[in-house]
Amino acid sequence: MHGANKLQIGLFGPNCSSGRAVTLVPERWSGTWPDNKRLAQLADETGIEFLLPIGRWKGYGGDTDYQGTTLETVTWATALLATTRRITVFGTVHAPIFNPVVAAKEMVTAVHIGEGRFGLNIVVGWNEGEFDMFGVEQREHELRYEYAQEWIDVIKMIWSDRENFDFDGKYLHMKGIRGKPKPFGGTRPLIMNAGASATGQAFAVKNCDAFFLQASRTSLDETAGFVRRAQQAAREVGREIGCYTVGVVTCKPTKKEAEEYFHHCIVEHADWSAVDGILGLKNISPQTVPMQEYLLKRSQYAQGMGGLPIVGDPDHVAAQLADLSKAGLTGIAISLVNYIDELPYFCDEVIGRLQRMGLREKRAAR
Repeated sequence: MHGANKLQIGLFGPNCSSGRAVTLVPERWSGTWPDNKRLAQLADETGIEFLLPIGRWKGYGGDTDYQGTTLETVTWATALLATTRRITVFGTVHAPIFNPVVAAKEMVTAVHIGEGRFGLNIVVGWNEGEFDMFGVEQREHELRYEYAQEWIDVIKMIWSDRENFDFDGKYLHMKGIRGKPKPFGGTRPLIMNAGASATGQAFAVKNCDAFFLQASRTSLDETAGFVRRAQQAAREVGREIGCYTVGVVTCKPTKKEAEEYFHHCIVEHADWSAVDGILGLKNISPQTVPMQEYLLKRSQYAQGMGGLPIVGDPDHVAAQLADLSKAGLTGIAISLVNYIDELPYFCDEVIGRLQRMGLREKRAAR
């Protein structure tokens, strides 16, 4: 993202009802447009680098219909870019669902409205129930990335100086392609991906500026190894790539308060029926995996769809984030139970500490 902060911070998932907290608590995130607009402007003023939405078309059910109400991400980003001044806003786009000519035009419109602050989070999709809504057949895993490669190649060519070109690939057969205007400032938007498989990682290092990886829950050295391997893979194809992770933050004045609130939201009042629905889509159940693995996955998904839980007082949360920076990560996208309620305290207490650690610059008064 833009800016000089050594550790960049974004907000993940606010375009969805409940965000990324699979919880029943009444203060859970609404996902409404008014709340998203307020959040974007607050994040913009407090120096948060980016907003990253989830590409969701169908909720997961449960008592809350978890993530059942969502704002489409490219139109969401476009509107937020018109109401902010500094922050980068991503659109999360399913390549198999969006025609690349349409997608390129939508995104370049967002780029011009944001004067360069739009980014593309490209995803290939995994939820067959969502694909069924569009009448699109989900491809086998390797073929998903073959298609995505053609898709992003067409997008990049549309964004380039090329005009009236043909594309004849394995999946896409298109003639006389053109697209104007070209991206704002003469450079293409930032591109990110979070492919977890070897094929997905290879796609990311070849095509993207930012790669989202899963930080280790047990070892900082293991996280550092993940980062080194991704960056080395990018260098082998002549590129540099920023590495990011996702986290679920619960920050309160004391460790006890943070742990009690985390337990209240994520254990006592988790939407367990939604969690079980999500695991079912991934074929994770007591019948398909060992019971210990099932219970572990169930807990992790309740905590925030598998993101790294960071729970504690501001000193602890800042130290955890500093450790991720030491491991080589460029940044982290965090989620909160209620973004607007919790972000001011996080910015005042945690970001203030990161500034004193030299990981983030102080914002100039405006």
